[in-house]
Amino acid sequence: MKKLSVVIPVYYNEGSLPGLFVELIKVEEQLLARGIELEIIFVDDGSGDCSFGELLKIKEQRQATIIIKLARNFGAIHAVKTGLQYVTGDCFTMLAADLQDPPELLITMADKWLAGSKFIICVRESRQDPFLSKMFARMYYGILRFAVAKDYPSGGFDLALMDSLMLPYLQKSGKNINISLFAYWLGFEPEVINYQRQERVHGKSRWTFSKKFTYLLDSILGFSVVPIRMISFTGFVVALLSFIYGVVTVVNANINHAIVPGFTTIATLISFLLGLIIIMLGVIGEYLWRIFDEVNQRPEYVIHEVH
Repeated sequence: MKKLSVVIPVYYNEGSLPGLFVELIKVEEQLLARGIELEIIFVDDGSGDCSFGELLKIKEQRQATIIIKLARNFGAIHAVKTGLQYVTGDCFTMLAADLQDPPELLITMADKWLAGSKFIICVRESRQDPFLSKMFARMYYGILRFAVAKDYPSGGFDLALMDSLMLPYLQKSGKNINISLFAYWLGFEPEVINYQRQERVHGKSRWTFSKKFTYLLDSILGFSVVPIRMISFTGFVVALLSFIYGVVTVVNANINHAIVPGFTTIATLISFLLGLIIIMLGVIGEYLWRIFDEVNQRPEYVIHEVH
């Protein structure tokens, strides 16, 4: 019998876990009818509520469920990568625990996998988010399409089913990684499923603006050389304009035999160029930090216990 593995990161999801488990049991019954076994892997990412207690209750009802508790909060990406180390299925996916992505999509994706697709992605048709969140998302995916993958879905995707062929690459990927983008970057032709994301009922999103901004930096700097090339191009343009300005100033002074007034201009240029240099050094520093973070062998996650 074939097997589908589902990795579910959990962080302050005590309210949604009982309902999620009920939905997963329904999905499991339909998958079994198709000759597919369901492997469920929960990863508690240092939740400060009763999420782990709810997971233990699920374990009592379904002994085959795998529960991993991390020592502290390492972030959703690292929680997912923890779960990926325990995947044994012929195909696998990552599912949010907040029930915003309908679990029944697993059946639709599994059908397409049985039909031969190696990579199936679920793209949201619309976003029921605040205006600022929508604006940031539009900017984020626009930058991704410009700097990393031109054909990346304009609205992105969070839910995807992948063949086990892709698993080793995800297990060995770098620390600062966007799993969805990395999977897309591997080059497998995706089959797209459009769906409506459900409104969040339980709890509140812990996906803060600072986390989103860090995720943006990791996505761009982890996959693209465009920022460094933009720095090089900007430096070339500024150097060229400075040279032209210097030539014009010297010629004007010699022809008109006049002292060229320019304190304000020079002060403005110096301030602008210093700011530009600081920004450039910041971008270079971000790249250097990611190199350091990879080579110092600091663990991505620490497992407290496994059930």
